[in-house]
Amino acid sequence: MISMKKSITLFVLILLLASCKKNQLGGNATIEGTVKHHTKLITNATVFIKFNSEEFPGGDTTLYDEKVRVDKDGNFKFQVYKGKYYVYAFGYDYNIPSPFHVVGGVPVNIRSKESVSVTLPVTEGD
Repeated sequence: MISMKKSITLFVLILLLASCKKNQLGGNATIEGTVKHHTKLITNATVFIKFNSEEFPGGDTTLYDEKVRVDKDGNFKFQVYKGKYYVYAFGYDYNIPSPFHVVGGVPVNIRSKESVSVTLPVTEGD
């Protein structure tokens, strides 16, 4: 009978761990904001998110877990769960000398079901 209790306890533990949804999209928390180069909204940017990261993973966008395009007003939004994320943007500012690329990112920590608003600053990049 003891082994049956251990088996049930182990099954419940595995079920709880498997159902954890930390660091993925679809939660009740929100990371939202705008992409700006100095004071100018960047309306043609793509925003990338890296799960379980507080540090810049690099400019290779294939290292990120998801991406969204900003809307016509430069806004972006990710629905997430509690966790640590790095948000990175790549866009174009045609008011600067060629090659026009602007990039930048910030870490975001979600502690609960909250909405975190960020201004994602971008600068001239490679």
